[in-house]
Amino acid sequence: MAGVLYLEPAFLGDVVVRVLGIDPGLQRTGWGVIDLDNNRMRHVANGVVTSTQSLTLAERLDQLHTGLIKVIRIWTPDEAAVEETFVNKNPVSTLKLGQARGVALLAPARSGIPVTEYTPNAVKKTVVGAGHAAKQQVEMMVSTLLPGCDIAGPDAADALAVAICHAQHAGNRSLANSMAAHPTRNGRKYR
Repeated sequence: MAGVLYLEPAFLGDVVVRVLGIDPGLQRTGWGVIDLDNNRMRHVANGVVTSTQSLTLAERLDQLHTGLIKVIRIWTPDEAAVEETFVNKNPVSTLKLGQARGVALLAPARSGIPVTEYTPNAVKKTVVGAGHAAKQQVEMMVSTLLPGCDIAGPDAADALAVAICHAQHAGNRSLANSMAAHPTRNGRKYR
């Protein structure tokens, strides 16, 4: 079936697991939520949490944290996946991105949600098939894999790609642990 990515038959069985993907950034942190149900992925929601450039770094990080906590409370994910930071030529930018990434790791962890990290190349290779794919290729493949999804921009597309990558790589171990720890977590039944 075009547009639906089927997972390995033993991957989920009859459970619904909600995954939050996060693409961290100080100005714009993308987020995307997908459900894994009956060996299929389904788009739930996506968006971007922004920070105000005129504020101090601490205030901007607080804005990101508050926004991500709101996303977590609304969409109640069972697992989270965060894209790892790559090193920029500018060390100050790399440090600021690392701090934003720290917030992206902290928000779900403090909410009791298991967090997994993926390199940008692993995400691109999983979604597009090439580790050095352009952002446009990633967004196009996310739209293909999650049909009917209205993507809120490149950062949200990257976050959905991180969630898709997690769905492909997490395997039974991670999802089984999530289900065992929370058999009816967030009001969704695991059939």
